[in-house]
Amino acid sequence: MIEEKEWRFSRIRRAMLEQEMDGLLAYAPGWRRENVRYITGGLIRSSFALAYLPIEGRSAFFSTLREDLHATEEQGRVEDSFLLSFPDCHELINRLKDGGAPKKLGIAHLELMPKLLLNKIQESLPTTTIVSATKLMDQVRLVKSNWELEQIRRAGVVCSAGWEAFVAALKPGATEFEIVANVEAELKRLGAQDNFMLIASGGKEVMGMTPPGNRQLQEGDMVRTELTPQLDGYYAQICRSAVLGEPNEGQNQSFKLFKEALEAGLSVVKAGVTAHEVAVAENDVFRKYGFGEYCTSQYTRVRGHAHGLHPDEAPAIIEGNDMVLEENAVIIVHPNTYTPLAGYHVLGDPVVVTKDGYEPLLTTERALFTASV
Repeated sequence: MIEEKEWRFSRIRRAMLEQEMDGLLAYAPGWRRENVRYITGGLIRSSFALAYLPIEGRSAFFSTLREDLHATEEQGRVEDSFLLSFPDCHELINRLKDGGAPKKLGIAHLELMPKLLLNKIQESLPTTTIVSATKLMDQVRLVKSNWELEQIRRAGVVCSAGWEAFVAALKPGATEFEIVANVEAELKRLGAQDNFMLIASGGKEVMGMTPPGNRQLQEGDMVRTELTPQLDGYYAQICRSAVLGEPNEGQNQSFKLFKEALEAGLSVVKAGVTAHEVAVAENDVFRKYGFGEYCTSQYTRVRGHAHGLHPDEAPAIIEGNDMVLEENAVIIVHPNTYTPLAGYHVLGDPVVVTKDGYEPLLTTERALFTASV
């Protein structure tokens, strides 16, 4: 893992040099740990952790949980680790001052940092310019190492197995909670550490997906889901829809529309294209058939996104986003939205961006699945 550490640290430090930063501090609240995980390699459990990487010198990790220190020390990527005293945080402040305070400090997830901590840093480093490094780290994490790609490929295999479990659990009378419970059990059996999942069942009235509820499935329902298992810290996502019984005409028409849009988006994916170009390719299919309004902010504008250490990373695949897709980025292309044909429909595949196209991460067929009743 030494090579992995050097690869990551060199990417971060190159980006720091470009923005004239001599220190980068990654902050991890409980729900956004991806930057600290990227630096340390550890599966952080604390709701309050940080990692510090100077432009030169030793890296450091700080957490309010002793278990996190053990987890990161096992990875061997960060040289020093400290149990953090909150709200004093003197361990962090002392390290930032060690050898001279940075002239320009970038903080990843500065926007989420508690004011109490930010004020402490500003007061302790009065000559330091503090800026956000959130976009910097988004760009750094976009391109995956070979090791990262292997973890995401494994998660893709589990995605396909999770979808099989999803379809197998569909039957009239089953609740959304029961469907999700069956899927979660299979994913955890296959080694998933986590799973981000949304679901929606019903007909044309369905406008979007939500966490599961007590609604019981009925014959004729279209059941939509996105499931996103995590393995070794890395996520992959699948989006599919299935019908209880035989699909009606509207459901079949909807599937054909969404499949064409998905494949149009994938057809332009390659290193060097922008998120905007992929979104336009998808949306143009809707516009061609008179459904363009359903790709606007009134309904759903996002046509996909990247993922890795977080299930929903930059760039969002959306018109107007000129972030460039680089080789070995991982994105999901999904033209998910509502139309009057069959209500909200989901269909999406994760892929690795390659020099001339993409590598699919799923073995699951692009089909409108059916469950017997």
